[in-house]
Amino acid sequence: METKKTLIIGASTDASRYSFIAANRLLKHGYSIELLGRNEGEVAGHIIHTQKLDFEDIDTVTLYVNPRNQVDYYDYILKLNPRRVIFNPGTENPEFENKLSEKGIEPIEACTLVMLSIGNY
Repeated sequence: METKKTLIIGASTDASRYSFIAANRLLKHGYSIELLGRNEGEVAGHIIHTQKLDFEDIDTVTLYVNPRNQVDYYDYILKLNPRRVIFNPGTENPEFENKLSEKGIEPIEACTLVMLSIGNY
């Protein structure tokens, strides 16, 4: 089975954070992940990068940063050209969602954890 790669923006080593839980659940469901966060660390054997690297073959970006902090990622995410960007609860951002749509990238207001649990990720 070919798995689509997901970039988690807002990754954290704090086990109580949804980004941490999402990283582990994505791996459990067989998806490959890349992690980008403010602080270096490791989640489930995967390094949290603090620099905006040119990751290849990113299918999905799932956001765990508030709309104010997303502005710094607009150009970066557009350059990665993922198929879709998931805006988890609290990250909804109509301005960025419109920019994504204009570039043919699907914005989705949903919860990554719920999507995984009901099988529509």
